[in-house]
Amino acid sequence: MPDKTSSDRSSTGDSSRWNLIGFIRRKQQASLAWRLIFVAMLWALVSLVFAGAILVALFREAGVNALDDRLEVHMTAIVSALAAEGDQQDLALRGIGDPRFSMPLSGWYWTVQRNDNILFESESLFGDKLKLEPMRGARELKRDIVGPAGRDLRVLQRRILFSGLQSVTIAVAGSTREVGESTASFAWQAAITLGALGLGLVAAIFLQVRFGLRPLNELQESLGRVRQGKEEEVQEKLPKELKPLAVELNALIHSNREVVEHSRTQVGNLAHALKTPLSVISNEARSSDDPLAQKVSEQADLMKGQVQHYLEKARMAAQRRVIGVSCEAAPVVTRMARAMEKIHRDKEPDISVEMDEALLFRGEQQDLEEILGNLLDNACKWCDKKVSVTLKNNNSATSFMCLIVEDDGPGLGAEEKKRALRRGQRLDETVPGTGLGLSIIVDIAGIYGGSFELCDSELGGLKATVILPSLTI
Repeated sequence: MPDKTSSDRSSTGDSSRWNLIGFIRRKQQASLAWRLIFVAMLWALVSLVFAGAILVALFREAGVNALDDRLEVHMTAIVSALAAEGDQQDLALRGIGDPRFSMPLSGWYWTVQRNDNILFESESLFGDKLKLEPMRGARELKRDIVGPAGRDLRVLQRRILFSGLQSVTIAVAGSTREVGESTASFAWQAAITLGALGLGLVAAIFLQVRFGLRPLNELQESLGRVRQGKEEEVQEKLPKELKPLAVELNALIHSNREVVEHSRTQVGNLAHALKTPLSVISNEARSSDDPLAQKVSEQADLMKGQVQHYLEKARMAAQRRVIGVSCEAAPVVTRMARAMEKIHRDKEPDISVEMDEALLFRGEQQDLEEILGNLLDNACKWCDKKVSVTLKNNNSATSFMCLIVEDDGPGLGAEEKKRALRRGQRLDETVPGTGLGLSIIVDIAGIYGGSFELCDSELGGLKATVILPSLTI
């Protein structure tokens, strides 16, 4: 039966691994800077790891070579002692080259053998012996073995033939402990040094990428200012790699404006081309009392209204697609409020205005005037005395502004408000005698990605709220 715990751990490990891979992929897709930094960091990490491994290997090789040189010196001393005249029985007592050959199990040993017979050996072997490999025709061998007391040794083994005597095998062994310790110490020092170097490289890469990509940020900010209407063109003072992109963006902006202007001209021409025949039909129909003429007049007026409505929608849609169009909202509100006071001077409405003067309407000024004109005119017609206009940032989205017009008139019932907004018709059609319609406000707000709603006002009448895209000066 499979181990459930092991399966869960395996699944958890796989999940964590895939989550990490997914995170890296998302970061690479989300940011060009992250992609450059990640690739550079990966390359630096791999390079430093390989460099560290090579340095440690070279250091260890140098340590082993130095140990081999010391063994070679001891080998020469033993061969010289064997070749010298005198009592060779005292050879083992001389401490060839290093006092450690006389210390029991010190890690440094030598031995002289003929065939399998030990002729001489160092006192450090302390009754143990070195295991030598058969020479098999070779004159010298260097190898690593495990010697007395389980220590790792480096052995230099050589076959020597003295004149008039049989050949002997001489072996000198030294402990590799010092090499291992020095290599480990060097590895730690190299890791710390290369780690510090790696951090420095990462910091340098980060600064390089941030500095190198700064022109892209400048291009983005410039394009944002154009979209917000603060500038008419993208700045072209960029590095030569990005300047062609800025030039093409400006060409696109100019082309967009030309297309919109052409569309406006065509819309105006179409409006004039249709209005004249419809006016002729209406005038001819009104000159007769025949029922058919009255029907024709009625339908002609309806056609004129529909043509005007949809041509206005086309005009607003074209304006919405103009890049870099905006206007200050506060002066428009002030100007429209004064205009309504003059238009409705017989009623003398008390129009109070509260607004954020730093707001920009991200659209055509005449569209904002159209909205304010309809709302203020309707509020002034149906108020008792007070009309309130409020312009502020929308709390739920800082890129939108909130335009509120309230009055203290009779207002509308809940069902009447729903029906008016749902049908998008004029209020004078939804509620007889109410005044100007809502269709143009609904259309403008919808085209700009905003919203329009009606509710009860704290003043006692109707409260109209329009959400429109905005900027802050």
